[in-house]
Amino acid sequence: MFSFRTTPLEDQLDRALMDGKVGCFCTQNCWDTARGRYLYDLFRQRGNLAALFMPEGAELTPGTNHIVFEVDRLKDLHAVVVEIQDAGARYFNYTKDVFRLMECLNGLGDASPALYVVDHINPAGRYVEGTMPAGPVEPHTPKVAHRHGLTLGELATLYYNEIGARFPLHIVSALAGAQARQILPWTIAPASDIPGMFTCEMYSGGGLWNNTTITPGIGTARPYEYFGAPFIKPNTLETVPAPQGVLMRPCTFTPAAGRYQGERCAGWQIMLEPGAEYHSLLHTLQLMRFLSERYSQFEFTEGFHAKLADPVLESYLRGDISFQEAREHVKLEEQKWIRKAKRFSLYDDQPYRIK
Repeated sequence: MFSFRTTPLEDQLDRALMDGKVGCFCTQNCWDTARGRYLYDLFRQRGNLAALFMPEGAELTPGTNHIVFEVDRLKDLHAVVVEIQDAGARYFNYTKDVFRLMECLNGLGDASPALYVVDHINPAGRYVEGTMPAGPVEPHTPKVAHRHGLTLGELATLYYNEIGARFPLHIVSALAGAQARQILPWTIAPASDIPGMFTCEMYSGGGLWNNTTITPGIGTARPYEYFGAPFIKPNTLETVPAPQGVLMRPCTFTPAAGRYQGERCAGWQIMLEPGAEYHSLLHTLQLMRFLSERYSQFEFTEGFHAKLADPVLESYLRGDISFQEAREHVKLEEQKWIRKAKRFSLYDDQPYRIK
């Protein structure tokens, strides 16, 4: 059973929500701007909040970007309500946690509680980058492009079909509540490494740095805008790859967390000119090939190939094909993904690619 709801969650009269045992699966983004409360406060007031699944540690604590839960805690629930803010790329941890939740619910069969997803606008917009997986992928990852252009509700609908789920799925429209009208989708940071307005523009490519010996500025105020390592030695006379509308500034930084914590790193800041249309994935691949040809210390670490999940793009990184060939491959794959994505769109605006 699937439904798309266009009224706020608190107005839903389903028995599971009104009288049943409810579990809330959420992050700090479940703040109700109209009522000044969090999602789970609604069910606390009703007296039927039976479980609360949230990230461990204080809000935006580095290294805690997962929602950990045990399957046994789902068995006695009548409803699980999800409210997180997706970041627009298929490797966002909290979204993968939602997909793991869906897999667990599907495994419960007829005993599964219903799933309600309170949708949010995608802070990375409807713009699409990259390819659908063409090989082994990270666990709990759907067959979507690197930057997918969908909302969490649309992703959940797609994954519901991919895994052949039978539990009831209900999506509450991102336009149903006051939040979409009152604040921008990045106002409350989705995660400790997604802190600001431009981060999601950089994340679809920049997230790949996490599986290399380069840090994407995790533990700084501007992750994914900065990247570097202790072994990098920027040369202002050397031309660093940069597409139109992008400026590359040599810089230094010392991460307070993550890879190279406490070590001085050198690298670059990616700066977008006003109005620039930025393809983070292609640019990141260019930068990776540039660095691999100049620094023997640059390496791909565990999980990189499952995150990239594209043999053609791997061949570009090895130097086997040109950037033009890689870009044409990405263009064709983006067109394929958009055709697939439109089948799961719940809103009037549609995913698109830069021409």
